[in-house]
Amino acid sequence: MSWSGGCQCGAVRYRIEGELGRASLCHCRMCQKAMGGPFGPFVSAKVDQITWTRGERKRFASSNKVHRGFCGDCGTPLTFEWSEDVIDFAFYTFDRAGEIVPTVQLEAHNAADWVRHIGDLPVREAASEPHLAAYYSSVVSRQHPDHDT
Repeated sequence: MSWSGGCQCGAVRYRIEGELGRASLCHCRMCQKAMGGPFGPFVSAKVDQITWTRGERKRFASSNKVHRGFCGDCGTPLTFEWSEDVIDFAFYTFDRAGEIVPTVQLEAHNAADWVRHIGDLPVREAASEPHLAAYYSSVVSRQHPDHDT
């Protein structure tokens, strides 16, 4: 199995050959800040399975144990690097992100209370709200497509 992905602007791209490892949602404060969200959704890959196919990620030592990789051009968070043998990748940087299913939560005691009830929030759809449909149809994406060219 082959997996590909990269940052929002396409300056950094990667490919992973083989099965992915543990898929987790980490609620620790460092992951929340690094991802700018309620948790860090990460899946692991063995270093020897990874090929960086375009560009180079920048890295930030968020602690004495972890480096976090990101795109220096668009800022997309890419990696959680905690081992010489394994790198964790942010789910939604994968081209087929929807195929990755988390199997465990880490540091769940730090989760915001609303995260437990996210499925109960009302849903708004462009199809039923014409002003949203008009707005979305006017958006011109500059995002790299979810595939290598």
